[in-house]
Amino acid sequence: MKKNSEELLIIFAKNPEKGKVKTRLAKEIGDNAALDIYKFLLKHTYEVTKNLRVDKMIYYAENFPQQDIFESKTFRKKLQKGNDLGEKMEHAFYEAFSASYKRVILIGTDLPDISQRDIENAFVQLKVKDVVIGPAKDGGYYLLGMKSINSKVFKDKAWSTSSVLENTLEDFKDNNVKLLQTLSDIDVLSDIPGESELRKFIKDD
Repeated sequence: MKKNSEELLIIFAKNPEKGKVKTRLAKEIGDNAALDIYKFLLKHTYEVTKNLRVDKMIYYAENFPQQDIFESKTFRKKLQKGNDLGEKMEHAFYEAFSASYKRVILIGTDLPDISQRDIENAFVQLKVKDVVIGPAKDGGYYLLGMKSINSKVFKDKAWSTSSVLENTLEDFKDNNVKLLQTLSDIDVLSDIPGESELRKFIKDD
């Protein structure tokens, strides 16, 4: 697939396999329900990204799934490389900037409340800011956008802890950073509000 835009959206995804996704959530609701929720979140990610007028790249954690909702006509696909999340993200950004993209945004697939407009706004903000970050309620971030790579942000982080955003902002202290609205990502049962449609997947497993 040829490069069609100066902007790239990177999506980090896990392979939708029982026992390998939402493992912290699965300890509370069981592997089957956790897989159902992850598949729902994956589909939501597809729906809010498929019409974006930017290039799109899915980075899968292990291998390319046989049944893949992200059609190859719209989404290019690669595999994550690295020993931890930081190394994997750094590698993905490095590949993007090596391919001459000017503005690159990375998101995950754990965001039931993110919309197409949220991502479009992030790209708009990145035209005038050095960095765009979407803070997560748990102290991490759900979106990271940059115009050039800053390797510090991917190193010496306690990933999946409440210190990630604070430490990342310290790494960007010399940059013009735009913080987006805070959203929840889904890691544990308490991340799912009582009124959320994700509750329909939770049952005795």
